[in-house]
Amino acid sequence: MASLNRIAPWQNRLLHASAWLLGASGLAWLGLHYLAGAGAGELPHPLEPRLMRLHGGAAFAALFVAGALAAGHVPNGWRLTASRIWRAGSARRRRTGIALVGLGAAAALTGYLLYYFAPETVRPALGWLHAAFGLAMMLILATHAPTARTDADPSVAPQGGEPCGNRLAEPDRAPGGR
Repeated sequence: MASLNRIAPWQNRLLHASAWLLGASGLAWLGLHYLAGAGAGELPHPLEPRLMRLHGGAAFAALFVAGALAAGHVPNGWRLTASRIWRAGSARRRRTGIALVGLGAAAALTGYLLYYFAPETVRPALGWLHAAFGLAMMLILATHAPTARTDADPSVAPQGGEPCGNRLAEPDRAPGGR
């Protein structure tokens, strides 16, 4: 079933590039900030602003790919896991997909609040919450996609193994509707 709802190669590349860039820049900023920068009682480290800019740019890319996935992959996955095509692993993919959508929304909201609205008294707690959402997303993303690839049922996979893009793919039919 997983091959019925694979994402397009460009979406896969952009999703993983932005996810890893977000994770790396966020973890690097946390390390610098709390070990050598303002969070450790020192002046901000010179790389902190650059890492935040990189993190913000990666967030824009991640929001773009999230929108692309919300238009096709998410509704197709929901229909496939609710239909007669239900296969082993579908419930697990649905749960991890719901978790990714929820955590992504929470990470976007906390990032927005940190950038625009958080008072100084709330910023540290909100920042750690934002980091926890991001880390949880990285871990769940690592389990969501490989799970979808490993337990595909070849009897329902489209011929040629091409991703479905933004439409619900069906197995090729013989001429004459058979």
